[in-house]
Amino acid sequence: MADNATTNVTPISADSQLSDEQKRERLRKRIEAGEKRNEERSFADQAKDVADSAVDFAKKHPVATVAGAVVVGLAIGAMTRRGRELGRRGGSLASYAADAALAYGLSIIDEVGDKFEDYSDAAGTQARRLKRDTAYRADSLGDALRSGGRKASRKSSRTVRDLKARVGR
Repeated sequence: MADNATTNVTPISADSQLSDEQKRERLRKRIEAGEKRNEERSFADQAKDVADSAVDFAKKHPVATVAGAVVVGLAIGAMTRRGRELGRRGGSLASYAADAALAYGLSIIDEVGDKFEDYSDAAGTQARRLKRDTAYRADSLGDALRSGGRKASRKSSRTVRDLKARVGR
């Protein structure tokens, strides 16, 4: 399969020297090769890919998966005569279930909000610490530069004074 993929790639400079009809023919061949590769893939391979992606989704989002299954089950049940009759009689039960689901959802939102608040507090503390450390280091560097500048100034003054004294003799 990888060998086919490398032979289907043509450099742009090679295509620019071809006529429009030759370009169309090459494109047609590439499309046919792609269709042939798709036909060679068995239905079992495609079904396995779909099942794997569904399992991955269910592992990443278990609450959404269960909620979706409940909604699909209720929708299918509402389509049957017995389900509609039960729906009319069990309205209060559905109301309780909806209230419980809403309370659960709100509790999850509160937990996420609390976690977010904890992370934002920690980030703020870290930012203040970094700001304080940076200000301290900048101040220390400024002091070191001023001190070095004064030393260099004194040394250059002495050197100039010594040179004047030597020249003046």
